Amino acid sequence: MPDRIIFFSVIILISIGVIFSYSLTTYSTVVIFSTNEYNFAFKQLIFAVLAIIIIWTLSRLDADKWLSIIGFTLFIGSFILMASMYYLPSSMVTEVGGAKRWIKIFGFSIAPVEFFKVGFVYFLAWSFSRKVTHNPNEKTLFDEIKILAPHIALFILAVFLIAVLQNDLGQVVVIGSTLIILAFLAGSSFRVLGTFLFSATLIFFIIIVFSVHRIQRIRSWWMEAQDWFLAIFPDSIAVKMRMTGGDEPYQVGQSLNAIHNGGFFGTGLGNGNFKMGFLGEVHTDFVLAGIAEELGLFFIAIIILLFIILIQRIFRVANRSKSRVHFLFNSGIALIIAFAFIINSYGITGLFPIKGIAVPFLSYGGSGLITMAFAIGMVLMTSKQIRDKK
Repeated sequence: MPDRIIFFSVIILISIGVIFSYSLTTYSTVVIFSTNEYNFAFKQLIFAVLAIIIIWTLSRLDADKWLSIIGFTLFIGSFILMASMYYLPSSMVTEVGGAKRWIKIFGFSIAPVEFFKVGFVYFLAWSFSRKVTHNPNEKTLFDEIKILAPHIALFILAVFLIAVLQNDLGQVVVIGSTLIILAFLAGSSFRVLGTFLFSATLIFFIIIVFSVHRIQRIRSWWMEAQDWFLAIFPDSIAVKMRMTGGDEPYQVGQSLNAIHNGGFFGTGLGNGNFKMGFLGEVHTDFVLAGIAEELGLFFIAIIILLFIILIQRIFRVANRSKSRVHFLFNSGIALIIAFAFIINSYGITGLFPIKGIAVPFLSYGGSGLITMAFAIGMVLMTSKQIRDKK
């Protein structure tokens, strides 16, 4: 039987997302887009129902037969879409800020990178289970890197497709972090872990240095966050690290104001003020700030608890899986959910630079929700085979 706690935790989170796809968008739909106030909520409800159907359907399938088929289909299919979307006619591709991230099909926009994350996790699980062993001390660092070289090359190609062509560094951070930890869980040594961390840091530094808008984003973030961080340093050091003359990030400032305005119990469902043109993308990247204003930090604590239960339960399924592929895949899904939530929540509070990472299950958007539906459905598919541990 599929894990019921995972299933119902996800259902609750999806339901919260649908509710706030209405509560946080009524102003923008009527005033800005001049359309029906239920426009966003209706679309999200359709995706929510479809997501639940996908989760339930996949959970009934045999993992030994269908997990690899679905995993490789997501991996290969999304990779082809990411590589080909730059050659598709403009009528099929949605371009924002010069970056092509969405493909329009039957009136809906699909983000291939969302599906790639799940497919990439399955590919890593499948490959690592065959090539990486738990005896790293018997191999030199060069031997381990040689085994992992194809995965590193694939990741670098993904960096080019996602961070360079799509201008989406946030997704690369999630995928790269998952790759590093999965390699370690598969049996790679701390030497490889350290090498990966150093290499990833170097790649991200190069990407940032050669991107003017990313440098400006980091400068804006530092203007907002420097008081918090510099408080722990002596004054002589803090003075040298302090930056002046820059612009503080407007969105993060409004996000913090919304959270502060909500207090502990919130202003009431539908009574938020900052969704009225002050905080853009409040139903997507800043959905947690919108929820915090209307239902307060108390409800945010409930959401955090739901995510903790969900992630812990997926790791539990992973730990009890009979197959190494299932263990690594489930661990990877738990990691991408955790990384996405942490990066988003830290971003809206100014602890991290804003990365444009949506909150799983809560943020408005069909691609992200359907992707997570596939991920959870595949986890539930494998949960039927876990062995009991006392």
